[in-house]
Amino acid sequence: MDIKLRSAALLALGFTGGMSFQAQAAEKGVVAECAVVMDAATQKVLSRKGQCDKRFTPASTFKVPLAVIGFDKNILQSEHEPVWQWKPEMEAPERDRIAVDPARWLEKSVVWYSREITKQLGQKQFSEAVAALDYGNKDVSGRAGKQDGLTGSWIGSSLEISPDEQVQFLNKLVHETLPVSKQAQQKTKAAMTVLMSEKGWKVTGKTGAARLRDAKGNFVGKQHLGWFVGWAEKDGRQLVFANMKAFDKPTEMSPGLFIRSQFLKNFDQ
Repeated sequence: MDIKLRSAALLALGFTGGMSFQAQAAEKGVVAECAVVMDAATQKVLSRKGQCDKRFTPASTFKVPLAVIGFDKNILQSEHEPVWQWKPEMEAPERDRIAVDPARWLEKSVVWYSREITKQLGQKQFSEAVAALDYGNKDVSGRAGKQDGLTGSWIGSSLEISPDEQVQFLNKLVHETLPVSKQAQQKTKAAMTVLMSEKGWKVTGKTGAARLRDAKGNFVGKQHLGWFVGWAEKDGRQLVFANMKAFDKPTEMSPGLFIRSQFLKNFDQ
Protein backbone atom coordinates (compact mmCIF):
# COMPACT_ATOMS: atom_id res chain seq x y z
CA MET A 1 0.00 0.00 0.00
CA ASP A 2 1.30 3.42 -0.89
CA ILE A 3 1.62 5.63 2.16
CA LYS A 4 1.19 9.37 1.90
CA LEU A 5 4.07 11.06 3.64
CA ARG A 6 3.29 14.56 4.76
CA SER A 7 5.06 16.91 7.13
CA ALA A 8 2.95 18.66 9.78
CA ALA A 9 3.17 22.31 10.87
CA LEU A 10 1.55 24.19 13.75
CA LEU A 11 -0.08 27.51 14.38
CA ALA A 12 -2.62 27.62 17.20
CA LEU A 13 -1.49 29.34 20.41
CA GLY A 14 -3.11 29.73 23.82
CA PHE A 15 -4.27 27.83 26.94
CA THR A 16 -6.75 28.38 29.72
CA GLY A 17 -8.03 26.44 32.68
CA GLY A 18 -6.37 27.99 35.70
CA MET A 19 -4.36 24.88 36.46
CA SER A 20 -1.33 25.09 38.76
CA PHE A 21 1.47 23.21 37.04
CA GLN A 22 4.11 21.65 39.27
CA ALA A 23 7.23 19.79 38.22
CA GLN A 24 5.98 16.21 38.01
CA ALA A 25 8.02 14.74 35.21
CA ALA A 26 11.55 13.45 35.23
CA GLU A 27 12.36 14.95 31.82
CA LYS A 28 14.10 18.28 32.15
CA GLY A 29 11.88 21.24 31.38
CA VAL A 30 8.61 19.26 31.42
CA VAL A 31 6.10 20.50 34.00
CA ALA A 32 3.09 18.35 33.02
CA GLU A 33 2.63 15.41 30.67
CA CYS A 34 0.57 12.40 29.63
CA ALA A 35 1.12 9.48 27.29
CA VAL A 36 -1.76 7.05 26.83
CA VAL A 37 -2.12 4.16 24.37
CA MET A 38 -5.23 2.02 23.77
CA ASP A 39 -5.65 -1.11 21.67
CA ALA A 40 -8.36 -0.19 19.17
CA ALA A 41 -9.60 -3.79 18.84
CA THR A 42 -9.99 -4.61 22.53
CA GLN A 43 -10.24 -1.03 23.89
CA LYS A 44 -7.74 -2.11 26.53
CA VAL A 45 -5.44 0.68 27.76
CA LEU A 46 -1.93 -0.65 27.18
CA SER A 47 -0.07 2.19 28.86
CA ARG A 48 -1.05 5.37 30.67
CA LYS A 49 1.38 7.72 32.37
CA GLY A 50 0.96 11.26 33.67
CA GLN A 51 -1.94 13.73 33.97
CA CYS A 52 -4.18 11.95 31.49
CA ASP A 53 -7.50 13.01 33.02
CA LYS A 54 -6.69 16.74 33.09
CA ARG A 55 -8.26 18.93 30.41
CA PHE A 56 -6.26 21.27 28.21
CA THR A 57 -6.98 23.42 25.19
CA PRO A 58 -7.03 21.12 22.14
CA ALA A 59 -5.39 23.76 19.91
CA SER A 60 -4.85 22.33 16.42
CA THR A 61 -5.88 18.80 17.40
CA PHE A 62 -9.43 20.20 17.25
CA LYS A 63 -9.12 20.22 13.48
CA VAL A 64 -9.88 16.49 13.54
CA PRO A 65 -13.42 16.80 15.02
CA LEU A 66 -13.94 19.98 13.01
CA ALA A 67 -13.13 18.02 9.85
CA VAL A 68 -15.67 15.37 10.87
CA ILE A 69 -18.28 18.09 11.33
CA GLY A 70 -17.32 19.85 8.11
CA PHE A 71 -17.65 16.67 6.04
CA ASP A 72 -20.88 15.67 7.78
CA LYS A 73 -22.46 19.07 7.05
CA ASN A 74 -21.26 18.98 3.40
CA ILE A 75 -19.10 22.07 3.87
CA LEU A 76 -16.13 19.87 2.96
CA GLN A 77 -16.44 17.40 0.10
CA SER A 78 -13.20 15.41 -0.19
CA GLU A 79 -9.53 15.36 0.66
CA HIS A 80 -8.91 18.09 -1.92
CA GLU A 81 -12.28 19.88 -2.04
CA PRO A 82 -13.13 22.62 -1.46
CA VAL A 83 -10.10 24.73 -2.27
CA TRP A 84 -10.45 28.13 -0.62
CA GLN A 85 -8.18 31.06 -1.35
CA TRP A 86 -6.83 33.26 1.41
CA LYS A 87 -8.25 36.79 1.35
CA PRO A 88 -6.62 39.96 2.72
CA GLU A 89 -9.27 40.37 5.41
CA MET A 90 -8.32 36.97 6.89
CA GLU A 91 -5.79 37.13 9.71
CA ALA A 92 -2.93 34.77 8.81
CA PRO A 93 0.87 34.54 8.77
CA GLU A 94 2.58 34.93 5.42
CA ARG A 95 3.00 31.16 4.96
CA ASP A 96 -0.77 30.61 5.13
CA ARG A 97 -1.75 33.25 2.58
CA ILE A 98 -2.33 30.60 -0.05
CA ALA A 99 -5.01 28.37 -1.52
CA VAL A 100 -5.90 25.58 0.94
CA ASP A 101 -7.81 22.30 0.66
CA PRO A 102 -8.83 19.97 3.55
CA ALA A 103 -5.64 17.88 3.41
CA ARG A 104 -3.39 20.95 3.41
CA TRP A 105 -5.50 22.52 6.18
CA LEU A 106 -4.91 19.51 8.42
CA GLU A 107 -1.26 19.18 7.44
CA LYS A 108 -0.32 22.84 7.88
CA SER A 109 -2.80 23.77 10.66
CA VAL A 110 -4.26 26.71 8.76
CA VAL A 111 -6.41 28.64 11.25
CA TRP A 112 -8.26 30.81 8.73
CA TYR A 113 -9.59 27.66 7.01
CA SER A 114 -10.98 26.45 10.35
CA ARG A 115 -12.71 29.79 10.80
CA GLU A 116 -14.29 29.59 7.35
CA ILE A 117 -15.81 26.24 8.34
CA THR A 118 -17.13 27.50 11.68
CA LYS A 119 -18.47 30.67 10.04
CA GLN A 120 -20.52 28.58 7.64
CA LEU A 121 -21.80 26.49 10.54
CA GLY A 122 -22.85 29.43 12.68
CA GLN A 123 -22.63 29.45 16.47
CA LYS A 124 -25.78 27.38 17.14
CA GLN A 125 -25.00 24.59 14.69
CA PHE A 126 -21.31 24.62 15.70
CA SER A 127 -22.18 24.24 19.38
CA GLU A 128 -24.70 21.48 18.69
CA ALA A 129 -22.25 19.56 16.48
CA VAL A 130 -19.43 19.64 19.07
CA ALA A 131 -21.86 18.58 21.80
CA ALA A 132 -23.10 15.69 19.63
CA LEU A 133 -19.53 14.42 19.31
CA ASP A 134 -19.18 14.57 23.13
CA TYR A 135 -15.82 16.29 22.60
CA GLY A 136 -14.15 17.28 25.89
CA ASN A 137 -16.14 19.83 27.87
CA LYS A 138 -18.12 20.68 24.70
CA ASP A 139 -17.84 24.42 25.44
CA VAL A 140 -17.38 26.49 22.27
CA SER A 141 -18.77 29.70 23.74
CA GLY A 142 -15.37 31.42 23.69
CA ARG A 143 -14.02 33.93 26.18
CA ALA A 144 -16.51 35.80 28.35
CA GLY A 145 -17.70 38.96 26.65
CA LYS A 146 -15.52 38.45 23.55
CA GLN A 147 -18.05 36.72 21.27
CA ASP A 148 -15.22 34.71 19.74
CA GLY A 149 -16.58 31.18 20.01
CA LEU A 150 -16.62 30.75 16.23
CA THR A 151 -13.14 32.15 15.72
CA GLY A 152 -11.10 30.55 18.46
CA SER A 153 -12.91 28.74 21.29
CA TRP A 154 -10.50 25.84 20.70
CA ILE A 155 -7.38 28.05 20.93
CA GLY A 156 -6.63 28.75 24.58
CA SER A 157 -10.24 29.54 25.31
CA SER A 158 -13.39 27.76 26.53
CA LEU A 159 -13.01 24.36 24.84
CA GLU A 160 -10.84 21.83 26.69
CA ILE A 161 -10.21 18.09 26.45
CA SER A 162 -8.11 15.56 28.36
CA PRO A 163 -5.71 13.04 26.79
CA ASP A 164 -8.04 10.25 27.99
CA GLU A 165 -10.93 11.94 26.18
CA GLN A 166 -8.81 12.42 23.05
CA VAL A 167 -8.22 8.66 22.92
CA GLN A 168 -11.91 7.87 23.39
CA PHE A 169 -12.89 10.27 20.61
CA LEU A 170 -10.24 8.97 18.22
CA ASN A 171 -11.16 5.35 18.94
CA LYS A 172 -14.71 6.12 17.83
CA LEU A 173 -13.37 7.76 14.68
CA VAL A 174 -11.18 4.73 13.94
CA HIS A 175 -14.23 2.46 14.24
CA GLU A 176 -16.51 5.00 12.51
CA THR A 177 -18.98 4.98 15.40
CA LEU A 178 -19.25 8.73 15.93
CA PRO A 179 -22.84 10.04 15.63
CA VAL A 180 -22.33 11.31 12.10
CA SER A 181 -22.25 9.66 8.69
CA LYS A 182 -19.64 6.96 8.10
CA GLN A 183 -18.70 8.81 4.92
CA ALA A 184 -17.77 11.91 6.93
CA GLN A 185 -15.53 9.81 9.17
CA GLN A 186 -13.92 8.03 6.23
CA LYS A 187 -13.20 11.31 4.46
CA THR A 188 -11.69 12.79 7.62
CA LYS A 189 -9.31 9.85 7.99
CA ALA A 190 -8.37 10.03 4.31
CA ALA A 191 -7.45 13.72 4.66
CA MET A 192 -5.27 13.33 7.77
CA THR A 193 -1.48 13.35 7.76
CA VAL A 194 0.19 9.93 7.55
CA LEU A 195 3.82 9.24 8.54
CA MET A 196 6.08 6.23 9.17
CA SER A 197 7.78 5.72 12.53
CA GLU A 198 11.37 4.51 12.79
CA LYS A 199 10.10 1.16 14.10
CA GLY A 200 7.76 0.53 11.22
CA TRP A 201 4.42 1.87 12.45
CA LYS A 202 2.13 3.66 10.01
CA VAL A 203 1.04 6.68 12.04
CA THR A 204 -2.00 8.86 11.31
CA GLY A 205 -2.04 11.86 13.59
CA LYS A 206 -2.48 15.53 14.37
CA THR A 207 -0.22 17.90 16.25
CA GLY A 208 -1.22 20.88 18.35
CA ALA A 209 0.63 23.64 20.19
CA ALA A 210 -0.32 26.21 22.79
CA ARG A 211 1.15 28.81 25.05
CA LEU A 212 -0.09 28.31 28.61
CA ARG A 213 -2.37 30.82 30.29
CA ASP A 214 -3.67 31.14 33.84
CA ALA A 215 -7.33 31.46 34.89
CA LYS A 216 -7.25 35.20 34.16
CA GLY A 217 -6.00 34.66 30.63
CA ASN A 218 -2.45 35.81 31.30
CA PHE A 219 0.53 33.91 29.89
CA VAL A 220 2.24 31.66 32.45
CA GLY A 221 5.85 32.71 31.95
CA LYS A 222 7.18 31.03 28.83
CA GLN A 223 5.34 27.74 29.34
CA HIS A 224 4.16 25.97 26.21
CA LEU A 225 1.94 22.95 25.61
CA GLY A 226 2.25 20.39 22.83
CA TRP A 227 0.00 17.60 21.55
CA PHE A 228 0.38 14.66 19.20
CA VAL A 229 -2.71 12.42 18.90
CA GLY A 230 -3.89 9.75 16.49
CA TRP A 231 -3.48 6.05 15.79
CA ALA A 232 -0.69 3.69 14.72
CA GLU A 233 -0.90 0.50 12.64
CA LYS A 234 1.52 -2.41 12.26
CA ASP A 235 1.22 -6.17 11.67
CA GLY A 236 -2.57 -6.09 11.87
CA ARG A 237 -2.62 -4.15 15.14
CA GLN A 238 -4.17 -0.70 15.53
CA LEU A 239 -3.34 1.43 18.57
CA VAL A 240 -4.90 4.78 19.47
CA PHE A 241 -2.73 7.28 21.32
CA ALA A 242 -2.57 10.75 22.84
CA ASN A 243 0.63 12.47 23.90
CA MET A 244 0.75 15.80 25.71
CA LYS A 245 3.59 17.71 27.35
CA ALA A 246 3.84 21.15 28.92
CA PHE A 247 7.29 22.74 28.88
CA ASP A 248 8.57 25.50 31.16
CA LYS A 249 10.11 27.34 28.22
CA PRO A 250 9.96 27.31 24.41
CA THR A 251 11.36 24.23 22.71
CA GLU A 252 13.76 24.35 19.75
CA MET A 253 10.86 23.53 17.46
CA SER A 254 7.12 23.96 17.99
CA PRO A 255 6.18 21.69 20.94
CA GLY A 256 3.71 19.64 18.93
CA LEU A 257 6.33 18.90 16.29
CA PHE A 258 8.84 18.11 19.03
CA ILE A 259 6.48 15.59 20.66
CA ARG A 260 5.67 14.10 17.27
CA SER A 261 9.36 13.66 16.45
CA GLN A 262 9.93 11.86 19.77
CA PHE A 263 6.92 9.64 19.14
CA LEU A 264 8.02 8.67 15.63
CA LYS A 265 11.49 7.85 16.89
CA ASN A 266 10.61 5.88 20.02
CA PHE A 267 7.07 4.48 19.78
CA ASP A 268 6.64 0.72 19.95
CA GLN A 269 4.27 -1.64 21.74
